[in-house]
Amino acid sequence: MHPNEHDKMETPDRQPGLESRMDPLPDSAPRYQSSARLKGKVAIITGGDSGIGRATAILFAREGARLAIVYLDEHDDAKETKRLAEAEGTDVLLLPGNVGHSQFCKDAVRQTLDAFGKIDILVNNAAEQHARDEVTDITEEQFFQTFRTNVGGQLFMVQSVLPHLGEGASVICTTSVTAYRGQDLLIDYSSSKGAVLSFVRALSGKLAPKGIRVNGVAPGPIWTPLIPASFPPEKVRDFGKSSPLGRPGQPNEVAPSMLFLACKDSSYITGQVLHPNGGDLIGG
Repeated sequence: MHPNEHDKMETPDRQPGLESRMDPLPDSAPRYQSSARLKGKVAIITGGDSGIGRATAILFAREGARLAIVYLDEHDDAKETKRLAEAEGTDVLLLPGNVGHSQFCKDAVRQTLDAFGKIDILVNNAAEQHARDEVTDITEEQFFQTFRTNVGGQLFMVQSVLPHLGEGASVICTTSVTAYRGQDLLIDYSSSKGAVLSFVRALSGKLAPKGIRVNGVAPGPIWTPLIPASFPPEKVRDFGKSSPLGRPGQPNEVAPSMLFLACKDSSYITGQVLHPNGGDLIGG
């Protein structure tokens, strides 16, 4: 069931939104049995409490990874993600805090190492967005906050984890279809996701000699807490209808891209971006 099938839609009054308040709930459940593609691996997933992060956490857990889930302050959502991932038979560490602050990122990496002894995969997924009708409505505070979370958070996590990554490690950064075609209600967000795209391309070249792969995923319209937290109900009801497939995607339709880039199936791929976007044809 998809959000445009419901008349009732609750719009949270906070960013990045609460999955527990969404109607209908997103689909985060993995679709296939495990093939143990991440057995013995340790992954950090930022923004892992809900949406794409939750679906990725559950899928990684099913494939054998132990998890550190970084999130802002959505404690109930994070506890539910932990429950769902642990039900797959893995260990989960919850790490609340703001990735826009470099010291927190250092602390999160240290706690992950203390718990699991190593780190193999970093999924940079945490983000925020604030819709504005006019470009003049974007305040200086909003602009810098968006970039601090969406770009700074990814850089700070990479800086913190890099000394502990070995050959064969994988860094995956969530960018967006808006990085390629823009979104006139999300000018600062789109710009930040364009920066993430360039970050992936630049960082992949820097880390390739170390045998560390860096790739991105650019989701299209996916039913996550960011959507009702960002847009008025009338726009939420039509969310995703303009995609060629005529509907929004679900988080569990993005998580397999994360898994592919995290495991050895993508061992000869770096500096690239996957596009689970419902058929939106974009360049690059």
